[in-house]
Amino acid sequence: MRRAYFKILLIVLFVVGLMPIFAFAQNAPAPSPAASVAPSVAPSVAPSVVAATTRQGADTANPVVLIIVIGLLALAPFGLIMMTSFVKIAVVLSILRNALGTQQVPPNQVITGISLILTIFIMSPVAEKMYAEAGTINNTEAIFSEVSVKTLFEASKKAKEPLRQFMIRYTDERYRVLFRDLAQQMAAKNGNDPNEINADDFRVVIPSFVTDQLTEAFQIGFILFIPFLIIDMVVANILQAMGMFMLSPTIISLPFKLLLFVLISGWEIIIKNLVLGYI
Repeated sequence: MRRAYFKILLIVLFVVGLMPIFAFAQNAPAPSPAASVAPSVAPSVAPSVVAATTRQGADTANPVVLIIVIGLLALAPFGLIMMTSFVKIAVVLSILRNALGTQQVPPNQVITGISLILTIFIMSPVAEKMYAEAGTINNTEAIFSEVSVKTLFEASKKAKEPLRQFMIRYTDERYRVLFRDLAQQMAAKNGNDPNEINADDFRVVIPSFVTDQLTEAFQIGFILFIPFLIIDMVVANILQAMGMFMLSPTIISLPFKLLLFVLISGWEIIIKNLVLGYI
């Protein structure tokens, strides 16, 4: 069971790390594992020995391959932020904190943690489908060997489709049309064929998805601000009528805003609707 979860996590991170490559170099050929293996073999050595030596070298961890894989995995956090529900959840929670006027409560670490937990909860079905599409990964002695990396690369090419469909499902068509037209204009200006770019390419889907998520997050934030803004206005008018000009309305309205938020089960409503937005 633990190895299955490890494989799912490894495929997801590898796919997310390869998204920039898929977005701008989808037709780039994968490196051949035998290209970097050039043993010097005497004519008297049997072909079976040469094949065994080549196979053993491909199954051994290569430092260059290790550096490349680590570099790709370093892009995984950016992909986790930009190609999942993390952006929308984090922005909504940050706007909610500003609407309550609680300064740094909850702190940024808590908001990031809640956003990450909800993102994992929402993206779990997509990750499981990506693992199913990728197929079985053969176990090798060295996970960062050339054979293993090539297997992961081929599996990630299959596993990227569920992630693409997820982003397309929750992206407004007008954003995809906008970024497709912009990409075609840039391709035509650089001398490339603009007809090769369509609305389903990752270079179009990713910015469209991020823009749509930010738009929805600000729309939700506007709705969240209205009741708390009304409380601030009522408290400010009462203090002004009582002649308490030196007393900050924010200090007086904060307990009432917290009381209202607790009475209506604000956390439950917000988290429930954020999750239901992806069902």
